Amino acid sequence: MSDHHEAPTTRLPRVDPTPPADEQTGPVGPPVPHGGSGPTLMEQMGGLSGIVASSVPVAVFVLVNLIAGLQPGLYAALGVGVAVMVWRLARRDPLQPAVSGLLGVGVCALVARQTGEARGFYLPGLLISSFFALTAIVSMIVRWPIAGVIWNGINSRGMQWRQNPALLRAYTIATGLLAIVFVSRVVVQGLLYDANAETWLGIARLAMGYPLLGLALLATVLIVRRAERSARVRGPAPLTGGPAQP
Repeated sequence: MSDHHEAPTTRLPRVDPTPPADEQTGPVGPPVPHGGSGPTLMEQMGGLSGIVASSVPVAVFVLVNLIAGLQPGLYAALGVGVAVMVWRLARRDPLQPAVSGLLGVGVCALVARQTGEARGFYLPGLLISSFFALTAIVSMIVRWPIAGVIWNGINSRGMQWRQNPALLRAYTIATGLLAIVFVSRVVVQGLLYDANAETWLGIARLAMGYPLLGLALLATVLIVRRAERSARVRGPAPLTGGPAQP
């Protein structure tokens, strides 16, 4: 009789081939499980080629403006932006980085054309950095750190992370790093803008663009994942109505 009773129980673990539900219902907002099929943040940005492609028109403007002047620089930047979009379309790569880059270059070129100054090309980016710097600072003050909002919004994890002090602190630190990046852009590029140092302004725009932001994002990922691992090790209480633990 004991053999008959044991047979069904040995099969119970085999009846659960689906992904564990507790990985999706934790109240602390765990990161996307390894091996998930959802696109990563890097993939959404078009990968390394997408990041480089969106920076090429700015680099072309800096170089051509230095050699031939404002108007040729604007035309060259717009032409390269279109060429990058066509190239990515031919390769069937994600168009979002190229389209965003082309729209950004178009706005910058319009401002530079209206002002008649090469430094006007960098004014929209300077204003955008100011907006993000202010947003990051305010989000920390009201205890809704923007890094946590964006991270959990992308991963569709909800906002339960705000109930965990460790995660709230980690996202606040990460948001502080982003604030430092944007504030440094405003200060450095703002001083160069006021000095009408258009060439150095373009160099600063490139150097303080994706490279600096990439370092801040890498630090953000490391800080957040460490906090999330720590929260899971401590064993947070399951959500109401969640799967029963054996």
